[in-house]
Amino acid sequence: MRIKPFKTIFYSIFASAILLGCGSTGPVIVSTPIENIDSQSKKTTALSEEQKENWQHHDLVADSIPGMSVDKAYAELIKDYEGENVIVAVLDSGVDIEHPDLSPVIWTNKDEVPNNGKDDDKNGYVDDVHGWNFLGDIVGESLEMARIVRDHSAKFDGKTMDEMAEEDKEAFKVFQAAKKELETEISQTQSNLSRYEGLAQQLNAAHAAMEKELGEGFSKEKLMAFEPESEELKQQKQFMVFVLNNTGGDVEAAKEQLSGAVDYFSNRMEYNFNMDTDFRAENLGDDANDWSSKSYGNSNVISPDPEKEDAMHGTHVAGIIAAARNNNIGMNGVAQNVSIMAIRAVPDGDEYDKDIALGIRYAVDNGAKIINTSFGKYYSPHPEWVIEAIKYAADNDVLIVNAAGNDSKNLDEHRVYPNDEWPGQTTEVANNFINVGSSTSEYGSKMISSFSNYGKGSVDVFAPGSQIYSTVPNDKYQFLSGTSMAAPNVSGVAAVIRSLFPKLSASQVKEVILKSGLPLKTDVVVGGDSEDVQPFNDISETGRMVNLYNAIIYASKM
Repeated sequence: MRIKPFKTIFYSIFASAILLGCGSTGPVIVSTPIENIDSQSKKTTALSEEQKENWQHHDLVADSIPGMSVDKAYAELIKDYEGENVIVAVLDSGVDIEHPDLSPVIWTNKDEVPNNGKDDDKNGYVDDVHGWNFLGDIVGESLEMARIVRDHSAKFDGKTMDEMAEEDKEAFKVFQAAKKELETEISQTQSNLSRYEGLAQQLNAAHAAMEKELGEGFSKEKLMAFEPESEELKQQKQFMVFVLNNTGGDVEAAKEQLSGAVDYFSNRMEYNFNMDTDFRAENLGDDANDWSSKSYGNSNVISPDPEKEDAMHGTHVAGIIAAARNNNIGMNGVAQNVSIMAIRAVPDGDEYDKDIALGIRYAVDNGAKIINTSFGKYYSPHPEWVIEAIKYAADNDVLIVNAAGNDSKNLDEHRVYPNDEWPGQTTEVANNFINVGSSTSEYGSKMISSFSNYGKGSVDVFAPGSQIYSTVPNDKYQFLSGTSMAAPNVSGVAAVIRSLFPKLSASQVKEVILKSGLPLKTDVVVGGDSEDVQPFNDISETGRMVNLYNAIIYASKM
């Protein structure tokens, strides 16, 4: 993945865009790329509400916001070009295909008759009209480390390396690492659960006490003027003042946040660290270690939950890529003329290698040209299945855009699954895979999201991923953060390129995206650690931020 620097022909920052024509290879564009951004001034005012909801589409030069110049690209380069339809597979937790901003762009398998209980197109999946659900009715799942400990404790627990046969030593090493990490995670989660349960109880008690003294719906001013006599009331007043000062005066919002935290850590204990229950066997009836069985799951690509809550992640990802543009509702996706293929394979817990490998193959076999994979884990019992699926996608000209992960880690030192490079593996497994880190809306030293993984040899580029506004289930919208949000921004850019320039291969589209990004040499805070400051061009392969405007110009010259 060692990429030579992109040398542009033009050196002026500003020039008008001139569209000269459109043939079968796409529009021919004469324009000047955005470059020389290191001298760009920082934005000194806070983002407006409109900018917060759309910052990833803004332009650094015009707005001092380090977005991907999406609006600039549509206004100046491609307003008169529609392009070809591109199928983008969202391999995720499920997609609310009924959301009004997504329903117009959902892929439909025209060879399948809906709800007739037959596999009309003979692809092995019955009634797969909008994609496939490899999880069936599973929502909560164990983490891979918990599954490793569960499945190998009988053989390895209490043993030492000296007692291991040569063929078992690598598996024993993985077991030991997984067990140690699992024990640490359980301890931390139990501590956090107790803490948030205590805070929730404290808030409820303090709020009830203040309402008894001051009346329902008391104001902050009334609270500040209150002079309690008992020590207990003094402490409750002090706690309520703290809450009001840190929530904008919204006590119910604070209660909701604490309740959400309690639910999150409770679910971690009940599902993610569960070593007693085989959720897959109970709810799906499939053996995750048996590659020969491939027809399992169902056609419900949204969620088995009528409330659709577990489809939030995938729905948000789909909206970033392709929410219907300019329909005067919600928000705009990056790409137009896109069909979203929904593939449900990521539970609330770690995904199974088998589901991911089959999900990639399903997407390829059913016409997807781009697959968005916003997930990842640090243990994998069958990585070869996923690697072979990535190669299969490459052989069939399909681009994969992957989230680098949210653990503030240097991936040059830690292997994450999936990826096309990892420590000790310095060559790509295929040239169709882009690994994406997350950036913020703040240009300058704080531009890298504190949670984002990074790596000179293992992360390709950075793209907007902090506080991204997009679709969520039940016709709603929400801000979410993560490299899970950065990856679909890049998938959207890739979809625009594949739509406008359909003759470019997946590897060429990857080259376009990587070489056309905005280069930055400034020092940035890495991993949210103010003591860890590194040159931006040393934390990814390219040292670049993805930019649609430049990508279109670069593609037009190919």
